[in-house]
Amino acid sequence: MDTIRPPTWQPPLFWRAAQLFARVVVAFLARLEVSGDAPEALRRGPLILAANHISPFDPVVLAAACRARGVAPRIMATGGLFRTPVIGVLMRHAGHLRVDRGTAAVGRALDDAATAVAAGSVILVYPEGRIGLDPGMWPERGKTGTARLALACGAPVVPVAQWGCHEVVPYRAPKGLLRGIARSLVRRPVVRVHFGDPVDLADLTPAAPGAALRATDRIIDAITASLVPLRPDEPDRPRHVDPGRPIDTSRSQRSGRT
Repeated sequence: MDTIRPPTWQPPLFWRAAQLFARVVVAFLARLEVSGDAPEALRRGPLILAANHISPFDPVVLAAACRARGVAPRIMATGGLFRTPVIGVLMRHAGHLRVDRGTAAVGRALDDAATAVAAGSVILVYPEGRIGLDPGMWPERGKTGTARLALACGAPVVPVAQWGCHEVVPYRAPKGLLRGIARSLVRRPVVRVHFGDPVDLADLTPAAPGAALRATDRIIDAITASLVPLRPDEPDRPRHVDPGRPIDTSRSQRSGRT
């Protein structure tokens, strides 16, 4: 007797339309270049996309880039967005997942993500857990949540590197937002996104001591290695300096650079 498989999660029409709108917004403000790809067999999940985080504009750019590759991810986003009257409703309707960092409820996000992956979703996460503050804007040492999710679910992890978003929207937005948009309309910076090869975690046993830390390092290193060719003329420090962006070297990790 054939086993009846439960239906996989389907992205709402609203979210697909929002991704199309994101492509229009990005095209209006910048020149988007997307390279690499998510494996065709995984584009509808289960899959974990792990991206670096450099600007408040990242979600819009990644939504547009994923649209270009036929992927409709559910984004793990800060709880503050879900608490806003309009955006929060839209985020929930689109199927995105709430992360209440710094609260006792933060562990619930991992359970929600595991449930979403089990339902066949593509999940987009920022392993760094915040907009990175490394002075060179290289990926910081990651939190272990992404790795623990991947090890628990067995879902493939595809690293996603992005560069250029910081030239469109400043770190302290909405402060300075209008100035950043006006500058982008004139200069039209290049924003690059690269989908790398899946990270190999097959040799790691979820229950083994240190497995989550080793998996986290591999994921961050893979993102970093994918970022290197996106910024060939900026190997150490970015040309565009955001004066409102603080610097924190306590979590710097650059071993993925070649």
